[in-house]
Amino acid sequence: MSTFEESPVLNSDIENDINDSRRNLVVNNQVEETSGWIKCRTMLGIMGFLGFANVYAMRVNLSVAIVAMINSTTPLPSNDSSLDVCPAETPNNSSVPSKTGDFNWTAEQQSIILGSFFYGYVLTQVPGGRIAEIFGGKLVYGIGVLLTAIFTIMSPIAAYVDFKFFIVVRVLEGLGEGVTYPAMHAMLARWIPPMERSKFAAYVYAGSNIGTVISLPISGWLCTLDYAGGWPLCFYLFGGLGVVWFIAWMFLVYDTPQCHPRICPHEVEYITATIGPQEDKSNMSIPWCKFLTCVPLWAILIAQCGQSWLFYTQLTELPTYMKNILHFGIVSNGWLSALPYLSSWVGGILISIFADWLLSKGWISRLTSMKLWNTVAAAIPAFGLLGIAWAGCDRLAVMLLLSITSAFGGAVYAGNQMNHIDLSPQFAGTMYGITNAASNICGFMAPYVIGHIITTDQQTLGQWREVFYLGAAIDLGANLFYLFFASTEEEDWSRPDNDDMTTSAPVESILYNES
Repeated sequence: MSTFEESPVLNSDIENDINDSRRNLVVNNQVEETSGWIKCRTMLGIMGFLGFANVYAMRVNLSVAIVAMINSTTPLPSNDSSLDVCPAETPNNSSVPSKTGDFNWTAEQQSIILGSFFYGYVLTQVPGGRIAEIFGGKLVYGIGVLLTAIFTIMSPIAAYVDFKFFIVVRVLEGLGEGVTYPAMHAMLARWIPPMERSKFAAYVYAGSNIGTVISLPISGWLCTLDYAGGWPLCFYLFGGLGVVWFIAWMFLVYDTPQCHPRICPHEVEYITATIGPQEDKSNMSIPWCKFLTCVPLWAILIAQCGQSWLFYTQLTELPTYMKNILHFGIVSNGWLSALPYLSSWVGGILISIFADWLLSKGWISRLTSMKLWNTVAAAIPAFGLLGIAWAGCDRLAVMLLLSITSAFGGAVYAGNQMNHIDLSPQFAGTMYGITNAASNICGFMAPYVIGHIITTDQQTLGQWREVFYLGAAIDLGANLFYLFFASTEEEDWSRPDNDDMTTSAPVESILYNES
């Protein structure tokens, strides 16, 4: 047996040298792409962006619609300065719609409804990621969006039939949408070169922000159209768009570059040179015990939990806060609630482009970059939430704080969002499913906890300050754990034992042909 075969350390050194050579080829433009009209991975990004915009529009429209659905019996705010409440702008409180809602749900029931989506959402994260790794993410992602659309269309019918039936439909909607993020993560691991991942993730995953930006104001406007059906239109419109998107997705997107029938050979060569050859993962067992003992994976999970708590505090409760505390009408409520997500989308793209540029210049390591931008994404929105707690009834200050600090929340795409692929490209989908499932438990925990902090009678600024303090503290604490334990090194259990030689052959061929 040769020394090369006997030494795992030497094997690792040779593999690292080959990976360095692959990166040098790309940096020196020795492996180039075609200058065609549109790259196939760009089409993947566009359709992925629209897919996330669709699913988030279908997810968040209830946050605004529920304001119109409820037959509110909350007393009008008092102008008594001894109470910790904001006074109404007019004696008649004319900003509140004159038509009452159809349902007499209590505050606790509303919290259950707002959180019920996430009961299903967390269950399909890990299965969705694993199925996408084995069979490809195209069908998994597409069917996930389609099922979400179907159950969204069913939502108004379910609400009128029975409160419990409505909850069941929301849970089923969450089951469908739960596969989307891990399935897309598995596809990005196969399609996107490492130096493009932060920027690409910002484009694709920021579709969630655009979906929110579009859904909130449009939902608010649709709720006022009593002559056309009112709030049910929110569900019919966005559910129908999800069905249309699914048809386009099935025609335009493929699982890997190698199986795309219309891709340019130069793009396949470029992706293969930067990522490595695509491997058959159907026979690879999942190292569950390794996942449990992988501290860097725990760092990602905890960081995402902290950011999700703050995010879902804003996503599910902000329209209620703006109605009951700041006394915005439902139309202005929808528009103003969308502003933080618009700024987050713009900020996420700009920060991710800047982060990738710093990496390409070699001025910052990948690990330092992720820690830096993850801290930005956690700390600035958290302190913004603390500022909102003390802005009180100053409506302008509240909206400025939300919009400005949310822009820095978009830095998460250059932070922990793509860290799974660094730890293990082979199991990126499954790992993302694990962390996303854990973080989205906050999707029903946050409304549940807030429902116990906010009483069913007169809501006060003091109660909402407790909500904001809690969200900021959880987010900042989680980021500290990420700073201490995050890593960008690929784990030793990531590849099969015999993978050292099989991954090197195609790269050695490139090196030979270019010499």
